[in-house]
Amino acid sequence: MSRLILEEISTRAEKQVDKHETKEKTVKILQELDALQNLLFADSRQSVLIVIQGMDASGKDGVIRNVFTSMNPQGVQVKSFKTPTAEELSHDFLWRVHFHAPAKGMIQVFNRSHYEDILITRVHKWCSDALARKRMKAINDWEQLLLEHNNTTVLKFYLHISAEEQHKRLQERIQEPSKMWKYNATDFEEARLWDVYMKMYEDCFENCNLIPWTIVPSDQNWYKEYIIASKLRDTLAGLKLQFPGLKK
Repeated sequence: MSRLILEEISTRAEKQVDKHETKEKTVKILQELDALQNLLFADSRQSVLIVIQGMDASGKDGVIRNVFTSMNPQGVQVKSFKTPTAEELSHDFLWRVHFHAPAKGMIQVFNRSHYEDILITRVHKWCSDALARKRMKAINDWEQLLLEHNNTTVLKFYLHISAEEQHKRLQERIQEPSKMWKYNATDFEEARLWDVYMKMYEDCFENCNLIPWTIVPSDQNWYKEYIIASKLRDTLAGLKLQFPGLKK
């Protein structure tokens, strides 16, 4: 398998994709997801873990708001992983993540994830390449553990935006009052490390692909949401879920 090169992958929908038609399709898919999530919860034999990764301003929060809130909040949980606390750092790097793995019947969404420990840590050289390789093996083993021992389907999405689009969105955080709360003084510093981040992501995709990644063109929010909603709908529909019937 040839190495995935992100700059060779478009960050936008193909020209023939119609925005209005796609948004209408998304609305219908979200209605299907509501029913499928209810079925997953009632069936309670399987679970779904959704990993959302992406550069700053790639639209992780927007996806969660516009796709996953269409379902019953009793059956969907979201965990955002920030800088590790002192307690978390005193354990192995997967300790804080495993605690939030989904129970049967649940959909768990990770806004950033265990992959930060082989991404930002390598960009800033807090983690050596040798340690990163060990962590990649541990990640692969952990994801297989979820699949084989808890019937957890793992979906991994990388929100693929262009450097130009990221710069535009970061500027909006300075200029638009409704987005100023998102501003972080380090955003532009991290953006200057774009090329290094791309290399680290490409290495991640190459070495942590036992469960494949979906590269989601994300310069256009309407297309990003359609791709992710479609993938989740198709996944749930393929799990052969069923209502358990009357309890005896």
